Amino acid sequence: MAAMQQGRRQLLAAATALLACLLLLLPSAALGRNITAILDGYKEYKLYNKYLSETKVCDEINSRQSTSMTILVLSNDAMTTLSKDAGGSLPAIKNALRLHSVLDYYDRKKVKKYGDESAATLYQATGDAASTTGNVKVVDQDDKNYGFSAATPGARICTVTKEVETHPFKFAILEVTAPIEFDGLFDVPSTDNLTRLLERAGCKVFAALVASSGVLKTYEGAMDTGLTLFAPNDDAFQAKGAPDIKNMSGADLVKLLEYHALPAYNPKTSLKAVKAGAPLRTLATTKAGKDDITVVAKGDDVSLDTGKSKSRVADTVVDSVPFCLLTVDSLLVPPELYVGAPAPAPAPRRRGAPRRRRRTRTLPRCPRTMPITRTTRQSSCAVPFSHTFQILRSSPVPFPGKMIPPMQGEVKRQEQIWEQSVFFFTEPDLKTFTGLAPKCKTASGVRVHLCSSFAQSSELST
Repeated sequence: MAAMQQGRRQLLAAATALLACLLLLLPSAALGRNITAILDGYKEYKLYNKYLSETKVCDEINSRQSTSMTILVLSNDAMTTLSKDAGGSLPAIKNALRLHSVLDYYDRKKVKKYGDESAATLYQATGDAASTTGNVKVVDQDDKNYGFSAATPGARICTVTKEVETHPFKFAILEVTAPIEFDGLFDVPSTDNLTRLLERAGCKVFAALVASSGVLKTYEGAMDTGLTLFAPNDDAFQAKGAPDIKNMSGADLVKLLEYHALPAYNPKTSLKAVKAGAPLRTLATTKAGKDDITVVAKGDDVSLDTGKSKSRVADTVVDSVPFCLLTVDSLLVPPELYVGAPAPAPAPRRRGAPRRRRRTRTLPRCPRTMPITRTTRQSSCAVPFSHTFQILRSSPVPFPGKMIPPMQGEVKRQEQIWEQSVFFFTEPDLKTFTGLAPKCKTASGVRVHLCSSFAQSSELST
C-alpha cells in the first residue's frame, strides 16, 4: 500500500514538472502578453521600456490582447535620439511610442509575400493625428531587408535589424535602426490654462467652483508631478441626489473638489488595468485611507465607485503626461458628504484619562448689531461665533483695497466646540486672518479652529 502511494506521488510530481515545461514553451501572447515584462529581459531596450512605463503606453498595448500587434523597439542609443528630438517632453515621446505600436502583425516572411502596404498604429487610433499621418508604411526592401517609415511623402525608411520575438499573426517585437518621425509628431496640446480646458469640455460649473475655492492652485501644483482629474459636466450638479453646493461649507467644498482628483497619472486605459476593488488615493484621502475611490471596469467601460454610487468615465479631454483630464457623468461625493450621512462619532476617551476642563476667558462682548469697521477690528472686544456670522452677513466689510460681500446662507458647524467659541477682532486688517490658508497658523487674537474655517471660505478668500 505504501509503495502504491509513493508511486502516485512520483507520478504527480512528474506530471507537474511536465506541465511547467509546456507552459514555458508556450508563446507569451497565449498567456496574456505584458510588453514591459517581455522587454525586461533585454538590456539593450531598457530606456525604451522605461518610457513605455512612464507614458503608460504599455497599458494601451497590454489592453489589446485580442489584437494582432507589432512593436517597433529602439536600442538605447536610438531611444536617446528620439528623446532629444522630442525635447525631453513626455507627451511628445508618448506620441512617438504610439506611432511605433503597429496594429497588425508583421515579420520578414509576411512582408516578402505581400509587399508594401500601409498599417494603422496606436497613434492613429487616438484620433490626435491629422488625416492619416498616424499610420506607417511597411516597405519591402532589397534582398532580405524590410522596414517601416512615416506615412508622409519622402519619409526616412527605418530598416528592421532584428526580429526580437515573433508569434505568427499574433504578436511581434522588431528592432528598427532609427525612430520613425514626421513634422507635427511632437506637437502636444497646451495645458497652461486649466480653467479654459474645463470650460471647453462642458464643465463650466466645476471650473467656476475650482477657481473660487482656491483648489485650482492645488490642481496646478500637482500637474507637473502627476494628476488625473475627473471633471463632472454641468448637468451633474442638477442631478437627483447631488449635494447642495450653495449651502456647503468651504471645507466641505474643498474636500468634494479634491475628491475628483488622483495624485498620479492614470489615463483611462490605465484605469482599466487597476485590480478590481483596489483603492486609489485621491487628493482628499487621509492618512487612514479615508476617501479613497475604486475602479469598476467592464470591457471598454470604466466607472468610479465611491462606496455610495458609481460614476462613468466618459471622455478623455487631455492626455498630456503626467496630466490627464477626463469627464465623468455624475459627481463623485465622499460618503460623509452625502445628504443624511451621520456625523462622525467623537474619539473615545481613554480609560483612566483625566477629563480636560475648557478654560474660559471673560471678555466684553460687542453688541449683535455692531458694524464691523476698522476701529472695531482693532478693539479688544469679542463676539460669540454665531453672532460673528450675523454681523458678516449684515453688510460688506470695508477695509483698504477690497470689499467683501455679505456671507450668503448659513454655515454648517463642523464641531460642537464652535458653539461656544469666540472670535477676537484684534488684528489690524481682516486680510491677516483670511490669508491663513490652508494650514492655519496661530495669530494673535485668532482661535486656530476658527481661522481655518475662514481661510477656506470662498466668501472670505483674498
